[in-house]
Amino acid sequence: MTVNGWIQILVFIALVVALTRPLGGFMTGVFNGERNFLSPVFGPVEHGLYRVAGVNAKAEQHWVTYAVSMLLFSLAGMLLLYVLQRLQAVLPLNPQAMAAVPADLAFNTAASFVANTNWQSYGGESTMGHLVQMAGLTVQNFVSAATGIALAVALVRGFARASARTVGNFWVDLTRATLYVLLPLAFLIALFLVWQGVPQTLAGAVDATTLEGAKLNRAGFVGGHLV
Repeated sequence: MTVNGWIQILVFIALVVALTRPLGGFMTGVFNGERNFLSPVFGPVEHGLYRVAGVNAKAEQHWVTYAVSMLLFSLAGMLLLYVLQRLQAVLPLNPQAMAAVPADLAFNTAASFVANTNWQSYGGESTMGHLVQMAGLTVQNFVSAATGIALAVALVRGFARASARTVGNFWVDLTRATLYVLLPLAFLIALFLVWQGVPQTLAGAVDATTLEGAKLNRAGFVGGHLV
């Protein structure tokens, strides 16, 4: 282990410790349904989603119902992501005319992203079009993480409510984790990336010349080798 490696580990641990109390306290309030500084912005969105989905935010679920809700939601997300990949060739927002993702790779990717492992056996820029990456992979980056947070919260409730029959409402926990935790964090990180000049466009990839003078074409090849 290098000195730089140890410094990175120590900095990461320090950040986790520093954020534990303020972020943990904020998340406790969020999942208890308490009002916070984001409520004026996301409160109407949250309640609107409940109305559209027919969810009673005050009705809690037995752990079996909670688990079944999670499994059905994950199954639906996996099927949708799989279909998006298989139909990629005929979908819009595919400026580089990417072909349909092969069935086995599409299944592997869908299962991986829904399980929040995000294991990739492909080059994203040479395999996935914009729509699949935005409506499929990016959506799962949020909801699969929110599902994991919801399950962790339900587990905590299960320990804290030793004699209770309910562990919360999966749909409510999923919505709150997405709106009040993940989206604000993503927004702050996006602002940082914009400040750092990270490009973002819906256009196709462009040809470029590397620092070594090699040509990088839109398919992601340099000198005949995939990069």
